[in-house]
Amino acid sequence: MLKLHDMFKVYRTDEVETVALNGVNLEIDQGDFVAVMGPSGCGKSTLLNIVGLLDNPSDGDYFFFDENVAKYSESQRSGIRKRNIGFIFQNFNLIEELNVAENIELALLYHKIPAAKRKQRVAAVMDRMGIAHRAKHMPGQLSGGQQQRVAVARAVVGDQPLILADEPTGNLDSVHGQEVMELLRSLNAEGTTIVMVTHSPSHADYARRTVNLFDGHVVTDSLRAA
Repeated sequence: MLKLHDMFKVYRTDEVETVALNGVNLEIDQGDFVAVMGPSGCGKSTLLNIVGLLDNPSDGDYFFFDENVAKYSESQRSGIRKRNIGFIFQNFNLIEELNVAENIELALLYHKIPAAKRKQRVAAVMDRMGIAHRAKHMPGQLSGGQQQRVAVARAVVGDQPLILADEPTGNLDSVHGQEVMELLRSLNAEGTTIVMVTHSPSHADYARRTVNLFDGHVVTDSLRAA
């Protein structure tokens, strides 16, 4: 599904050059669940941004469903993102002026789906995530765990095959964090590919693979013991 070959990402200013990714090679199969770990500044978020087509590598190849997208323009990347990738962020990124149902529906507005069909999809995903009774609530009326459930619902309502999660439990207590991880595991069991950045070893244990980065390198890539 995804293949990164000899990938580099370098950030340059007038005085400083920072190598965020340094010759990364990584393959992710369809249906995989990969946890990306490592210390702050090791390149985790940079890697996720490139995998999510939010940024281009400085050098190297990135094959997305056998299509080399490494040098694509923003408009080309945007089209692929809309069709294929859902995002879950640590800070939820919900729009405070929209209620739960409207926040979720927002993810479908770019897909040219008729309004009635959008409403059906939103209702179905809210029921699946256990938040149907909160449909008319505003984000400020929800707990952190409920807000993240809304964010997960928004990420999956478009039926994209890939979900990228950037510290999805970072702002949650242990109970709500575990609930979100159970949701992700359930989605993966249904066939969704998940790539998740996390600092939590216990949450990484939900994944099938753990990739550790250090100074922009992949230093370990291991399967979870059965």
